[in-house]
Amino acid sequence: MTTRALPSRDQTTICFAHAAYRMGERFKLRDTGIAHFEVRTRADLQARIGEADVVVVSGLWSNELIAHAPRLAFIQSISAGTDQYAREALQAAGIRLASAQGANERAVAEHAMALILALARKIPMARDNQIAGKWRGLISEIAQREDELGGKTLVIVGMGRIGSQLARLAHAFDMRVIAIKRDPLRGAEAADAVVAQERMLDVLPEADFVVLTCPLTAETRNLIDARAFAAMKPAAVLVNVARGLVVDEDALVSALHEGRIAGAALDCVREEPLPASAPLWHVENLLITPHSAGETRRYEDNVIDLLLENLDRQWRGEAALKNGIV
Repeated sequence: MTTRALPSRDQTTICFAHAAYRMGERFKLRDTGIAHFEVRTRADLQARIGEADVVVVSGLWSNELIAHAPRLAFIQSISAGTDQYAREALQAAGIRLASAQGANERAVAEHAMALILALARKIPMARDNQIAGKWRGLISEIAQREDELGGKTLVIVGMGRIGSQLARLAHAFDMRVIAIKRDPLRGAEAADAVVAQERMLDVLPEADFVVLTCPLTAETRNLIDARAFAAMKPAAVLVNVARGLVVDEDALVSALHEGRIAGAALDCVREEPLPASAPLWHVENLLITPHSAGETRRYEDNVIDLLLENLDRQWRGEAALKNGIV
C-alpha cells in the first residue's frame, strides 16, 4: 500500500498520548503553530485517534487502533523500543513509524552506572538499615564488604548508543569493557574487546558486572537464561536496562536464591507494572527500579526534537526518517 502523506503544516494535527509525560505542555512552548491535543488513557486515545495525522505515543499504543485511524500517517514513538508496534500492519496501512532512539541514551547509561554503583557500594542495604534504625558495624569478612570498580570487568550485551555511552562511563571508573554485539566488526570502538553474540557464554565467566542494553528481538528473548547464569561467577552482578523479556526471570530468581550470582538490578521486567504477588519483590540482593532509566527532566524535549525533525523531513518530501522503522 502507498504510504499516507502528511497534510500541509497548517492542516496537520498531532495527538500526544501518554499517561504521565507532559508532551503537550512542552510542545506548546515551541510555538510551532501546529494543531495538537493530548490524551492520557488508551480509551481516550481510541476515541480521538481518528482526529490525528500524527500520534506521539509509546505504552498506550495498541495495534487495534490502526482500524480507528483513517488519517494517521506517522507515529513518533516516545520510547526507543518499538516491539509494541506491528510493523507489517502499519506498513499495510501506509503508516510510518520512527523510534525515539537516542533521546535517552545518556539517561539510561547513567542509570545503569548508578545501579552498578548501588550494588557495588551496597546502597540498598544501607537504606534498609537506615529505615530500621540500624548502624552496621565494620565487616570482617572481605567478600561481604563494599567494593571498588577500578580493575573490574564489565560485559555489555548490546553495543548501540546506550552501550557505547555506558562503556565511556565505565572507563572513567577504570573498568575493563567487553562488548557483545550481533556484528562484532562494527560500532564497538568504546570497548576494550568485542565478541559476537554467539560467544557470549565464553566471556561471561570474566564478568564482574553484566549489563543488558540490547533491543528485544527473536535472538535476544530469554538470552540470559539458566545457562548464562551458570557461566557467570558467583561474585558477578546482572543489570538489565534493556527489556524484561531478555531475561528468564525464573532462572534469575533461582540464581539469586542459590547464590549462583551475587546480585541483580532490573529497570525492566516481563510484566509491567510488576504485580504485587510477583516473586521478584521478595528476592534478596535484587534492586528494582520502575522502568525509569530513561525518564529525566529533559526527556519530553528530546522526543519533541526528534518529532519536529521527522515532520520537517516529510514536509520536504524526504524518504528517510531519523530512527525510521517503517
